[in-house]
Amino acid sequence: MSTMEVRVFDRNLETGFDELTPTQLKVLEGVNSGLLNKQIAFDLGIAEATVKAHMTALMRKLNVHNRTQAALAGQALLRAAAR
Repeated sequence: MSTMEVRVFDRNLETGFDELTPTQLKVLEGVNSGLLNKQIAFDLGIAEATVKAHMTALMRKLNVHNRTQAALAGQALLRAAAR
């Protein structure tokens, strides 16, 4: 990936990250921690099906296709925010 592609990718992630709801952010934190949907649901006091719905929505907003990509996107955003 070129430097320009990385910048565009980061900008797209930041835009998607800004659109996440507080609950979606908590779900993403759980994914980043390596938790299963069932564990995230327990921690947040919601149903596992609700976690799955939040995962689907946040993956669309971040323009990723799977849980691993969502976790990597979340980590990249956290690193960018720390700068």
